[in-house]
Amino acid sequence: MAYISAGRRIEQASRIRENMRKCCLSNALIDYCVSNAAGKTADFIDRAFMDEAERREATRKANIIKNAGFPVLKSIDDFDFSEVRLPPDMDRNELLALSFIKNRHSLIMYGVCGSGKTMLSICLGMLACQAGYRVRFYTLSQLSMRLKEAKDDGRLENFLQNFRKLDLLIIDEWGYTQLDRESSGFLFQVIADSYEQKSLIVTTNLPFSEWGKIVTDEQLAAAIIDRIVHYGHSLDMGTKDWRLASSPMNRQGFTETKP
Repeated sequence: MAYISAGRRIEQASRIRENMRKCCLSNALIDYCVSNAAGKTADFIDRAFMDEAERREATRKANIIKNAGFPVLKSIDDFDFSEVRLPPDMDRNELLALSFIKNRHSLIMYGVCGSGKTMLSICLGMLACQAGYRVRFYTLSQLSMRLKEAKDDGRLENFLQNFRKLDLLIIDEWGYTQLDRESSGFLFQVIADSYEQKSLIVTTNLPFSEWGKIVTDEQLAAAIIDRIVHYGHSLDMGTKDWRLASSPMNRQGFTETKP
């Protein structure tokens, strides 16, 4: 029993040290507490700093999620994968394990309007935040507007620098907005800076052959595509419109031709 008790004491001391470090306490104070606490006092310190470390971690992750800019919060548990076709080199477990972020690879989610592209991108973004990754979510129109505002205010470089600190950048609704030449150039800079440095998730309803319509320049579109697909994985989201399928109007027998 003495050996077990000693082993548990060592384990407890190690845990106290770890959690006190997470609370940003000095090494001197940590050494003092670990050296002098015993019995119920050590148990109290152990529990107190374990709870505080867990609280701080929960707060940190909540702030990461808040700063990500998701339009809504979604859980992967609510996502239906039945219509999604994953690439041959990636199964669902690997996708949810976020190995693509660790490898700095990108995901291109292609499908019709309502096929779940935005929801899945948010779900994966939420998982990334909970894993401690730095994430930012924009629609393409939002990103374009923020880039132009930053340029007009003389802070474009600082704005781009913030992107360089991310682990995952999500660009949603790639295909619903046509960018002018200046905005297209800014977008290329974001994509070029991301290449081999971070992961991207791009959701789109357009095949690559039509991306030139977005940036008004076929050569620029080709350069963007080249950087995205080099380490990219394509997810076919299917042709089912989940919004329409779950709409009360659909259940009431309305069709596309009825206003």
